[in-house]
Amino acid sequence: MMYAFVDRPVASLCNGGRFLLWAMRGWIAAAGRGQCPPQRLHRGFVAVDAAAALPDFHVVMALLGGGGVRTLRLAPMACLRISGDEAILLGLWRDFSLGDAANARATLALLAGGESVGPIARAMGAVTGRLVAAGFDMPALATGTTTHQESSK
Repeated sequence: MMYAFVDRPVASLCNGGRFLLWAMRGWIAAAGRGQCPPQRLHRGFVAVDAAAALPDFHVVMALLGGGGVRTLRLAPMACLRISGDEAILLGLWRDFSLGDAANARATLALLAGGESVGPIARAMGAVTGRLVAAGFDMPALATGTTTHQESSK
């Protein structure tokens, strides 16, 4: 799962993958500075018509970033390569985008406490659906193609 993304250039991701990577890095950076992550990310989610995904995205990151079995290490915003932990998370988003919830739940069980798997899985599924509704071609995360609102706007 993660080997599809690890150490790849960020530019090789589809638009949905780049957006998720930006959001994950932004969430971790804001939390690390003691800022409210949803407040810091709001404008970016609004800009791509995905504001409805932000609350569930926050749940995912709060449960993984704060209550996980191990600390996730994400690269700084300007980093042009995908780190190992980012690759794992992108693989999870890909699994949910492709409807492979069983594989995603198995990976989540390794990253999060057992009681967190269900809430994280539900929130990830909701985020994926809302990003699709906003025009992101989330299954493209698996193929590396780039499409976002090209045909709908």
